[in-house]
Amino acid sequence: MEAAPPARLRDPSSFGRSSSASGRSPHDLDSPSFSSTGAVSHSLASILNNPHAGRSDVSWTLWWPSASAAAPDLAAPIVPSISLPEVARADFLPYLASVSDAYSRFEDILNHRSKESAAAAAGGDGEIRGQGEALVACLREVPSLFFKEDFALEEGTTFKAACPFSPSAEENTALQERLTQYLDVVEMHLVREIALRSDSFYEAQGQLQGLNGQIVEACVRIRELKETIRILTGDLVGSARKVQELNATRGNLVALQQKLTVILYVSQALGALKLLVAAADCAGALDVIDDLQQLLETDELVGLHCFRHLREQLSGGLDSINGILSAEFLRAAIREAKVVDSMILSKLRTRASDLMNGVDDEVKLDDVESSNLQDRLLPLIIGLLRTAKLPAVLRLYRDTLITEMKAAIKATVAALLPVLLSRPLDSDLITGDRVGDSDGGGLSLASKLRSLSSESFVHLLNAIFKVVQAHLMRAAEVKRVIEWIMGNLDGCYVADSVAAAVAHGAAVAAAAEGVQENNGHIISLVSHSLPRNPPKISMIQGKVNDVSSPSTSKNFRADVLRENTEAVFAACDAAHGRWAKLLGVRALLHPKLRLQEFLSIYDITQDFIAATEKIGGRLGYSIRGTLQSQSKAFVDFQHDSRMTKIKAVLDQETWVAVDVPDEFQAIVFSLSSGDALLSDLASSDPDTGTVEAGFPASQEHIGENDSGQTVDRDKQAKPVPSAGSNQETNAASATSKRNSDTHTNEHGRASSQTLVYRGVGYHMVNCGLILLKMLSEYVDISKFLPALSSEVVHRVVEMLKLFNMRTCQLVLGAGAMQVSGLKSITSKHLALASQIVSFVYAIIPEIQRVLFLKVPETRKALLTLEMDRVAQDYRIHRDEIHMKLIQIMKERLLANLRKLPQIVESWNAPEDNDSQPSQFARSITKEVTYLHRILSQILLEADVQAIFRQVVHIFHSHISEAFSKLELNTPQAKNRLCRDVQHILGCIRKLPSDNSTKESVPNYGLLDEFLEEKYGTKVG
Repeated sequence: MEAAPPARLRDPSSFGRSSSASGRSPHDLDSPSFSSTGAVSHSLASILNNPHAGRSDVSWTLWWPSASAAAPDLAAPIVPSISLPEVARADFLPYLASVSDAYSRFEDILNHRSKESAAAAAGGDGEIRGQGEALVACLREVPSLFFKEDFALEEGTTFKAACPFSPSAEENTALQERLTQYLDVVEMHLVREIALRSDSFYEAQGQLQGLNGQIVEACVRIRELKETIRILTGDLVGSARKVQELNATRGNLVALQQKLTVILYVSQALGALKLLVAAADCAGALDVIDDLQQLLETDELVGLHCFRHLREQLSGGLDSINGILSAEFLRAAIREAKVVDSMILSKLRTRASDLMNGVDDEVKLDDVESSNLQDRLLPLIIGLLRTAKLPAVLRLYRDTLITEMKAAIKATVAALLPVLLSRPLDSDLITGDRVGDSDGGGLSLASKLRSLSSESFVHLLNAIFKVVQAHLMRAAEVKRVIEWIMGNLDGCYVADSVAAAVAHGAAVAAAAEGVQENNGHIISLVSHSLPRNPPKISMIQGKVNDVSSPSTSKNFRADVLRENTEAVFAACDAAHGRWAKLLGVRALLHPKLRLQEFLSIYDITQDFIAATEKIGGRLGYSIRGTLQSQSKAFVDFQHDSRMTKIKAVLDQETWVAVDVPDEFQAIVFSLSSGDALLSDLASSDPDTGTVEAGFPASQEHIGENDSGQTVDRDKQAKPVPSAGSNQETNAASATSKRNSDTHTNEHGRASSQTLVYRGVGYHMVNCGLILLKMLSEYVDISKFLPALSSEVVHRVVEMLKLFNMRTCQLVLGAGAMQVSGLKSITSKHLALASQIVSFVYAIIPEIQRVLFLKVPETRKALLTLEMDRVAQDYRIHRDEIHMKLIQIMKERLLANLRKLPQIVESWNAPEDNDSQPSQFARSITKEVTYLHRILSQILLEADVQAIFRQVVHIFHSHISEAFSKLELNTPQAKNRLCRDVQHILGCIRKLPSDNSTKESVPNYGLLDEFLEEKYGTKVG
């Protein structure tokens, strides 16, 4: 195999022909078009060194052979003419398809060559044109794979795409030739682009050399001008400089005399400042500091070594004054609140009756106390305004107020816990998690708080509420005084003083901020002294106006008011945090409380939030979040316990009808009227609230006693009277229906056999009554915890789904035979299940209406869909139960029909003289009569009619079809058949149905037509 030929530049007309290179003859390889490749590579360097010579002397036609080159004229041999068949264009389609790609590339090359020729003709005047067109042509002729940014032959996929390996040597040689062609094309176009751009490069180089010469000439001229200026200065300015030096000496001597006078004044002022600070005379000390600060601001003490520490001394004096003012402010604003705390705690410790009745003492500040507080704070606040320290003191006041608030709450808890723990314990109020002795000895604080009953914990929260209220009202009064001072004081005797103090305090704050930005540290500045007479007031205000702008005073005033507001809000926030922490300690106990106990904690917390937010002016998000989380935990726990309980009750249900106590009838009335049963139910029995933690479901579920018709006494309560015109109407209709079946059971409680809703009586079983009780409790939770109304709706939906699903499994799925010990699922069981499902389906809209009273409008649409789906499930379940009853009757009919041929055989015997209906007729009429009796006692009339409408249709179709297929050979057999048909039709006439067609005959059907057709008689 021969080696690959060297790289050569080929004719553009051959680009893209991958197979042409390997098929060339040696004569073609030595042609001028291939030998010109060496000229291209050798001409690249020469063009870079001498582009003009390259443009004028070298023709591109030398590198790229012309298409007009003469080709050897090869004489073709003469072929004798023969007759050829007619050729159509379709015969050339395979050939055109095979050469279409190569021909397209050939046309592109021709277009490119024509453009190059036009560019060469237009560029004859030496002007550079067509820059970049060669590279575009290069991108068009060489595959785009080689121009990708991530092109790397070391990657396998790229290498396979660029250099596909072939076992054929000729194909590999063609591949090498094609790659060489791509290289030649790129190199040729690069050479041309370089030649097009070389003129502008050398032109710029020439301009740069000219600029360098001009710069050298300018430097020489500058040196000459400097020498001229030096000579003029020595000859003309010397004598004038000496006069200036003598005048400066005289000025220095005068300044020295003034400095000595200032030194004497400053020394006397510093001595007076120490005495005033020691005597706590803040106003006088500020006057002295003001005078000395003015000296510092006028630069009269600059350069005096003896007063190098004057600024530090003034700062120390100002800090001492600020310390005195801050201490007095905190003492007036906070310390006296401890007296109120001591009074409240002493009353709580000495009067144990307050714990039972609550702390009713109102914490208020009378007008005298408010006036005294205002008089004490006024001079302190004015002084702090003058020193511009009021915002900082208010921040300190905020931190101190928070600390005092936490300490007061801690002291209240420590003082009241022993009293609350030593109280006699009410067994009804002790939770299952209460531990420790009655005195709480040996327990941690958290354990003692958890050992409190819910009532004692509410009393503790009430006491904390009063203590916190005392502190917050004091803080609110301080806030009011500051706002009064910072507000409009027109006509007040201190209006001018406050205005001057605020203005200069703003200037001092602005100056301190500017110095901090420029020098990186704060230089203590002092304010002007308090005005002592009207002329001095005007003078001070004039000086202040020089350094303070209205916008600066406004910003300073805004800072003071903001810090003032933040102090009260921070105190409220601290109180919220401590309250939330107390609730968090008992977070595991509160979900297990009964609804009344939880509501007592919830209500006092809501009152606390409302009172503190009214004082603080902002919402307490932390405590609201804690209360919301505990409320949700309460709902979740109550829901989980109810879900567990209803599962256990359903598994123990024997599906036997029970009497309905008046308590549950009252629940139905309350649902219709929207009233909650909490207060009335709680008044009758403390256990009639929510399910307690750890209380076995078997102790609370409604069970049968010896008579089979009673309810557990722990679940009884007084009935709630109806409220509203609609409810009165329902109650009247219900009363008329219940009077006939109401009786008193052995426990002396009034009860009835049905539960009446909207004038319709429903037979109930244990699980249905417990579900109704739970739904009423969910309604109470939704009413008293409106923030969780949406969550309650979700829980009710989950409860209803579980009850429906489990009832379906136990009755329709016959699961009660395994879990409840039933021998079989009878029609009575199915009818009772239908009654429960129908009752729940009937009250779902009422439950939805009551629950949606507190649900936000934005969530009602989604929750309505969920409730509608649950109602749909109950309706489907009820229809399936009815279909099951129909299926049972159909199966019994088919079973009897299978015995009919044997019975008919005995009819053909000649000795058969029995005048009674056959066993077949008696069996099916007995079974359908029994089903009618059971269903009519339990189900609603409309449901019974709907069921027996289909039963009658099944009887007509199946019996008539079976009788028509019988072969009766004797008159006795035909008479027996006629008697059976008449007996069956007589039973069908008695079944309830709204189907009456021919001559208003009840339940007329195919069996009537069969009797009339065969025997010419009919049953009336």
